[in-house]
Amino acid sequence: MTSKRLNIRRLVRDQLPVETVKLARFLIGKTLVHELPRVRLVGRIVETEAYVTGDAASHTFRGLTKRNRPLFFERGHAYVYFCYGNHFMLNVSGQREGIGEGVLLRAAEPLESIAQMEQFRGTERLVDLARGPGRLAEAFGVDQRLDGVDLCGKSVLWLGEAVRRPGRIGVSVRIGITKEAERLLRFYERGSPFVSGSKLLRV
Repeated sequence: MTSKRLNIRRLVRDQLPVETVKLARFLIGKTLVHELPRVRLVGRIVETEAYVTGDAASHTFRGLTKRNRPLFFERGHAYVYFCYGNHFMLNVSGQREGIGEGVLLRAAEPLESIAQMEQFRGTERLVDLARGPGRLAEAFGVDQRLDGVDLCGKSVLWLGEAVRRPGRIGVSVRIGITKEAERLLRFYERGSPFVSGSKLLRV
């Protein structure tokens, strides 16, 4: 956590692996930035999940629809959807254009504008601000208006390089789904208090 403004370089698309599972791992330790009119929200991505072709848990399993179209964009675009009627979730498209795969951003370590995140979330408990995909989207002010934006472009929501090297990266089953949950497609910074899930899925 820091109170000063960090010098963060935007990721360019060529830096992103052209393979969704590799991208999910690559994003651990990278930064998520949302530039609002008066503040800039920044966090370190500490947990992701990959959703790939033929994956019954993926929103693209049955093909292209109006809703899931951003997942078919070239890697590095945002796919935002409303889940369970009460919160948004932020994903990153993970493949070449036309291949519907993505990475769910599950948790982040808050770094900048924490007071604004607390206001968005209605809590001052630091470790809970962006621990879990619904909380992450809420803490970062992400909603449907950001669906489809280029996270490697000049949009207000973007991906940045790491501000410090991540710790060891763990791999586990996915969380909160019923189909193909056993697949080892979840990546996280081991030992981070900002990672979601049970203690057994954080060590």
